[in-house]
Amino acid sequence: MTARLLPGAPVAEAVFADITLRVKTLSATGVTPSLATILVGEDSASAGYIRMKQAKAAELGFASPHIHLAGDATHADLVAAIRDFNSDRSVHAILIQHPVPDHIDYAEALLEVDPDKDVDGLHPLNLGRLAAGMPGPVPCTPAGIEALLAFHEIPVAGRDVVVLGRGTTLGRPLSLLLSQKRPTADAAVTVIHSGVPGWERHTQRADIVVAAVGVPGILRPEHLRPGAVAIGGGVRYEGKRLLPDLDESCAEVASAITPRVGGVGPTTVAMLFRNAIELAERATRA
Repeated sequence: MTARLLPGAPVAEAVFADITLRVKTLSATGVTPSLATILVGEDSASAGYIRMKQAKAAELGFASPHIHLAGDATHADLVAAIRDFNSDRSVHAILIQHPVPDHIDYAEALLEVDPDKDVDGLHPLNLGRLAAGMPGPVPCTPAGIEALLAFHEIPVAGRDVVVLGRGTTLGRPLSLLLSQKRPTADAAVTVIHSGVPGWERHTQRADIVVAAVGVPGILRPEHLRPGAVAIGGGVRYEGKRLLPDLDESCAEVASAITPRVGGVGPTTVAMLFRNAIELAERATRA
């Protein structure tokens, strides 16, 4: 069996086309949607991500105010920057680029972000909204995975989905998202992790498996039921080389699979801007 590839780029393109129309609608009322970013330190990869997001913001018609703090900035310095953006009514969404230097507590800083400007959807209030099925920004990688499955017409409703990984940025919110009642979700979701003895007995029965651990190559062909759909969500980097959780040899068994590069990544960026436009629209209505 040779698996069908599930690229993320066409999914992202469709999302960006929708966002472009929504930006024009807001602009017609005199509102420019705004995604503000904060970078602490001089990490070259993080700086590159910020530049990429700023370039995409400009392409879509967003304002992109930015605060760059030195690597020796204190937690109080970061809190002051967050509060500046919280109080600025022209800013609709805020992103703190992760990782931050070791002496900064990212989780504590995230608590300072106005939940209604939390573009990553990771503030505890927004995770609570997700659990309760209330409107709010949704963590970007889980939202991107749901969008990817829907775009490629992979049936999810009523299917057996196993999420390998329980992290707060991916595995846990994805399980909440895919179990909600709507056509692109409504699945029976099992969450496991690498510390579960014999975890493969769960993945071997699943219709859809999402690898979300951050352990390169942890999901292999022998862990899948023939014909299952395999999604690589977790990654690590070795230098500049991306190492996904999903081993490429899974294509020998799966019916559909995300590519090593260009799978979930593009959809994550698209969902970041979808969250941003929704936050701008919500603030404008308010």
